[in-house]
Amino acid sequence: MRKLLRGLGITLAVLVILAMVVPFLIPVPPLENTVPADALTDSDSLFVKVNGVNVHYKTYGEGPKAFILLHGFGASIFSWREVTEPLSKYGMVIAYDRPAFGLTERPMEWEGENPYSQEAQVDLVIGLMDALGVEKATLVGNSAGGTISMLAYLQYPERIESLILVDPAVYAGGGAPAWIRPLLSTPQFDHIGPLFARQLQAQGNEFLKTAWHDPAKITPKIFAGYQRPLQVNDWDKALWYLTLSSRESGLAEHISEVDLPALVITGDDDRIVPTEQSLRLAEELPNGQLAVIPQCGHVPHEECPAAFMQAVEEFLGPLP
Repeated sequence: MRKLLRGLGITLAVLVILAMVVPFLIPVPPLENTVPADALTDSDSLFVKVNGVNVHYKTYGEGPKAFILLHGFGASIFSWREVTEPLSKYGMVIAYDRPAFGLTERPMEWEGENPYSQEAQVDLVIGLMDALGVEKATLVGNSAGGTISMLAYLQYPERIESLILVDPAVYAGGGAPAWIRPLLSTPQFDHIGPLFARQLQAQGNEFLKTAWHDPAKITPKIFAGYQRPLQVNDWDKALWYLTLSSRESGLAEHISEVDLPALVITGDDDRIVPTEQSLRLAEELPNGQLAVIPQCGHVPHEECPAAFMQAVEEFLGPLP
């Protein structure tokens, strides 16, 4: 028995040593052909410092009403391209790149709040509104952007006029399970983490196809638009930091508190956030409305922009 226990002890010790050492032996080559974010700007790109982060944004239209557009995971301002102009006839439209995406600054070091955390992202929305002189706005959030939109209302209800939630991630998701997070935060995983993030570049096109009901509609220009931010310096590390900071939102327990006018828009073939979840959310929201777009996937503002805008116009029409 002693020999058996000793053998098990030695085996366990060897496994622990391997787990501590082997990750450091895995090479993590530097990214190639990346550039500073300002090398990829468009003629209408704008930047503003918000809570210490240089935020990339664009504006469309003007008027007393304001709409803030929050894209989903792996996306950027680019994902709103089909609806920014139509929406601008109702007021000023502000689309911005959320932390770790697009051309918004990707901090590698920080003091205090992690800029990639949900809490910091909520504060960034309000900080952006403050910086641009917007007192109250309608938040239009897709997927994880919908999560941040709802959290922003719960924390700053006086600043949010209404919500347009596009296939929002509410009942599931939130990053790695709690039990594995301590492991992911070790120096070993900090070393190899960017390699996991780089899978987005390798598998990004397949993920995008899953988000559409009809992937044949995705043109080479659209694929290129999604790949473009992956040319920015340190995009892989920033995506890894976002992954580490991800947590369950807890929104499912607070839906009854989201009591402002809210429109839930979903495609009838959403394979990222299942359509049933959007149906449930619209039913549980105290002032929720629902629009289901046929033959459409997770990004109806891209795949079915005309039907998307019709739903938005019907929602906005009766509002003061």
